[in-house]
Amino acid sequence: MGISEENHPVVINFEEYEAIRLSDFEFHGHVEAAQIMGVSRPTYTRIYESARRKVAEAFVQGRTIVFEGGKVYFDSEWYSCNSCGCWFNHTEKGQKIDQCTLCGSTDIEQYFDNSQNPVNEDRCVCPNCGSETVHLPGTPCKNEICPACKCQMIRRGAPFNQGSGNNNCN
Repeated sequence: MGISEENHPVVINFEEYEAIRLSDFEFHGHVEAAQIMGVSRPTYTRIYESARRKVAEAFVQGRTIVFEGGKVYFDSEWYSCNSCGCWFNHTEKGQKIDQCTLCGSTDIEQYFDNSQNPVNEDRCVCPNCGSETVHLPGTPCKNEICPACKCQMIRRGAPFNQGSGNNNCN
């Protein structure tokens, strides 16, 4: 768990977590794990080595480990509720979704990601004024403040952040 007042946690990205899970928990070799992750074997080895160093650093120094997204894609459908603003996903593709999982409203819409440009995923955007900044790896966009209007930034292309109505502006 680490020291609770720790200001500088060790950040492990999803890719690094997945590399440790595949090799150290499921006992896959690097070639097989690289195929599962869809990366080359040398790339997998670099991800795995980075993850193990971070885990060692956290253990030795007693620092908190924080897991962050990275480039994660879910094989599920996302919906938004027009009544309460809730974003939710639906993993059972064979079942029809007809109401919000939070408030039960039937006024819901399916989210479709129409962006085909992966550059869009590495940007923080202001939901208030539309200003954009380059995403800093290891720093959640929600921790960034818009330089133009002082609102909390969100990650571009993140369905659970868009249209939430909570801009946290000063």
